[in-house]
Amino acid sequence: MISMPACDRLSLDLMRRHLAAEIVGRHVYLLGTVDSTTAVLRRLAERGAVEGTVVFAEEQTAAADAAFRSSPDAITLELSVLFRPEIAPGDVRLFAAVGALALTDAIGAEGAAADVRWPSDVVIGERVVGAVTVDDATAGDRVQHVILGFRVNVDVAGAGADRNVFAARLLNLLEKWREIFVTRGRAAVLAAWQARDGLRGRRLQIRTGTAVWQGRGRGIDPSGCLIVEDSGGRPRRVTDGEVRILDIGSEEDV
Repeated sequence: MISMPACDRLSLDLMRRHLAAEIVGRHVYLLGTVDSTTAVLRRLAERGAVEGTVVFAEEQTAAADAAFRSSPDAITLELSVLFRPEIAPGDVRLFAAVGALALTDAIGAEGAAADVRWPSDVVIGERVVGAVTVDDATAGDRVQHVILGFRVNVDVAGAGADRNVFAARLLNLLEKWREIFVTRGRAAVLAAWQARDGLRGRRLQIRTGTAVWQGRGRGIDPSGCLIVEDSGGRPRRVTDGEVRILDIGSEEDV
């Protein structure tokens, strides 16, 4: 298990002082070292865990690599949150966007302006400071659960940020964005993403399998897929693959 100063350890008592959500965080597990918080939560979900269950860990040994690399002494926050939305399988990708939106809001509350990058990274300037993963289970045309996993460099997101306060704020904002998705629909989530899109207007290289091509980011579509305008001016839909920014440091207007 990793060594963490007592003052930096997550505390359910301290977290609940700032937790206002009614659904997200109704059950919280604070763990030491696990394979991955998503794997733990998936097992809980299969045994009937309720929506809003959260698993935190101080260290993950088998979690998927995040897009960012943190130094060994970085203060990170690692957690997964269970949702049971009444959505079709095709809506999972856009529903997952609520995770990145909540995270940008949480970072913004620390005084740092953050953007989102498809599929689910959160950046300050050109630095990736957080990543969101999505794990879902479906049965026929019904989504059984969606698990959003988070890894955040808290010390980069806000100098001197308190992990317990930041964690509670993130959970509160996840409930806010879940409610926006439920009550205002996909359009509200889509519009918020477009307003914070760190790839919009950027010159990109797309690599999918053996195919490599370039274009300019034009936001996401209602299903949560990336839209890139190719050199011929045609919008192309990207559902997966590697996206590389080619114009880092450029001030070219869109």
